[in-house]
Amino acid sequence: MTIGAVSYLAGFFAFLFLTALVLVSWRGNATGRWLILASAVTTAWSGILALQDLYHFFPSAFIWSVEIIRTYIWLLFLGRLFNPLKESGAGSCSTVSKLIDRGVHVAAGVVAAYVWISPVLDQAFPDVFWPALQLSGHVCLALIGLILIEQYFRNVRTDIRWRIKFLCFALGGMFAYDFYLYSDALLFRHINSDLWTARGAVSALLPPLLIVSAARNPQWSVDVFVSRQVVFHSATLLGSGFYLLLMATAGYYIKIYGGEWGAVAQIVFLVGAFLLLALLLFSGQMRARMRVFLSKNFFNYAYDYREEWLRIITMLSDTASGLSLEERVIVALGQAVESPSGVLWVRESNGHLVWRACFGDPGCDISFIDRDDALVRYMEDKEWIVNLPEMVEMPEMYHGVVRPSWLRPNCDAWLLVPLFQQKHRMMGLVLLSRPRTSIQWNWEVIDLLKTSSRLAASYLALEDAGRALAEARQFEGFNRLSAFVIHDLKNLIAQLSLVVRNAERHHNNPEFMRDAIKTVDHAVGRMSRLLSQLKNSGSGQSEQIIDLGELLREVVKARMVQAPIPTCDMFRKPIRIKANRDRLAVKFRKIMNLLAKKMGMRHLPVFKSLNRGEMA
Repeated sequence: MTIGAVSYLAGFFAFLFLTALVLVSWRGNATGRWLILASAVTTAWSGILALQDLYHFFPSAFIWSVEIIRTYIWLLFLGRLFNPLKESGAGSCSTVSKLIDRGVHVAAGVVAAYVWISPVLDQAFPDVFWPALQLSGHVCLALIGLILIEQYFRNVRTDIRWRIKFLCFALGGMFAYDFYLYSDALLFRHINSDLWTARGAVSALLPPLLIVSAARNPQWSVDVFVSRQVVFHSATLLGSGFYLLLMATAGYYIKIYGGEWGAVAQIVFLVGAFLLLALLLFSGQMRARMRVFLSKNFFNYAYDYREEWLRIITMLSDTASGLSLEERVIVALGQAVESPSGVLWVRESNGHLVWRACFGDPGCDISFIDRDDALVRYMEDKEWIVNLPEMVEMPEMYHGVVRPSWLRPNCDAWLLVPLFQQKHRMMGLVLLSRPRTSIQWNWEVIDLLKTSSRLAASYLALEDAGRALAEARQFEGFNRLSAFVIHDLKNLIAQLSLVVRNAERHHNNPEFMRDAIKTVDHAVGRMSRLLSQLKNSGSGQSEQIIDLGELLREVVKARMVQAPIPTCDMFRKPIRIKANRDRLAVKFRKIMNLLAKKMGMRHLPVFKSLNRGEMA
């Protein structure tokens, strides 16, 4: 395979990819249709010239016709781009319109006509160099293309020129190359074979620029999407490859011209080059600069908002990262603007902002910000993100508010981002340090930080609410435990008080002493079990298999010391359940005390009405 065929095949595959991409993304707009047509024609042109270089079976008239069609279609595409300028009444559009309507068609028609009548003219007038007319026509077509590109770029508004600059570079380069090729051929009366051979490879460089322009111009209805991650990694890989190629070339010449030290110097140089490459690839500052550069020059917006939103949500919800939620908030906001560190203050119930977390080394150790601080009130009233360098350079934007005194002059502070959960209700404040690379401070960055800060504020509010709910549940459990302990203590005090009151009269009665010792022993056992429960032994561990009838008879017997005296006539067969014996006994005592108080009955029928099925 010849080098010419390889060159034109490179252009063929490059434009084939462009054609497929814009065809899949096309949304029906006429400008997009012309771009697809021009790309498809250029694909066919590259393929035909590659075949011609290999097999030489196409007639020259056919090759030149394909050449004219390819240039003509690109000129018509440029003419289509002038329609919005005509509608807006741009200054020189009348002249450009005439140039499009007349010059393109006339020049293309003359050159196409000559291609088919040139054999007749050569036979009729063999002494005349008739190819000069054809070459002049190609020069005119290339010159018209350059004029169109210059007029298009001149008449586009300056604020949107960034959208079409890559298109102008691509087509301007194509027409400039054609102009040089045919001007050289017209001057020397033959086409330079090297220029003709390299033309295909030069064309292969154009599709990436056209893809970027299509992505930046949604009015073409060519919705081309290129992943930022793909662009970033591809640019990194391409840069690394170019760097290694350059270092390998330098190492080769060091070996050739280094004399007896050449081989050693080459090894040292290459090892140093690889180490430098590794340092660059792992440098956070270099990666940040690369991302910012690519976002500025290859995309409509500085951020891929879908990726940013997913990144922020993932970071805020990543409990397995080992960082607290407050630290994750600082990291999530800092990554959006390449800030490596920060501080978070959260508003307490008294309105003051209190230090909650710190990430990295921001050089700021302020633990407390007063709620009446002028800058805090300004941010709360305006819902404004404070850019501290901007505050110094343009104080008129901040209505007389100056840099706060609680920030040291040598502090690395850059942004103060308020966290709003509700309108004019600032629940926190994040300080971010200076970014790793220069960030263009504009509405896009501000809106992303505002939206992200509201999401972060909602996460902080949910965590605070969960913490408050957990504390409330702990207090509720403590209250239930306190009520249980107080009830048991009251019962034990009542039993022991009764023993003490009767001891003076019945201390000589052996039966009374036996009952008193039993009562004290029972109280000691109850107190021991109560202490065991207070030591968090757990209710599940205190559960046991008990006989319900035996427990109830025991409770009734203890209640017989007070009127009305209950009776228990049931449970002829044992009923065994698994429960906390003491708590169940307390429940039974509560029921008997309540019935005795409200009904004043000698016998409590509630226990007579119980049967085996009801107890189960």
